[in-house]
Amino acid sequence: QVQLVESGGGLVQAGGSLRLSCAASGLTFSSYAMGWFRQAPGKERDFVAFIGLSGSNTRYADSVKGRFTISRDNAKNTVYLQMNSLEPEDTAVYYCAARKVATMSAALYDYWGQGTQVTVSS
Repeated sequence: QVQLVESGGGLVQAGGSLRLSCAASGLTFSSYAMGWFRQAPGKERDFVAFIGLSGSNTRYADSVKGRFTISRDNAKNTVYLQMNSLEPEDTAVYYCAARKVATMSAALYDYWGQGTQVTVSS
């Protein structure tokens, strides 16, 4: 049974930082690309970042480029999202997802976590 468990969300002031983690189990983690997505109330689930199998292939949404960094530790079966210079517009539930091949399309991911809330106050 595949499980993805996000953690690290919370309330932070604008300009602050948070580091999200997503711990995976029940799959061969090093064989899966990992993605981060976010969903604000009343909006669709949007792509944030993805990382390929080894960690050398990454891609970011324009809205977070230069502020967020995705990384992975295959020995710990964990993917991270370091979020700096947070803005109120970053407020959303953040989800991690797994798929064999990295893509920006949420619909193509096979496995999802339950999400972690990130709230940025102005």
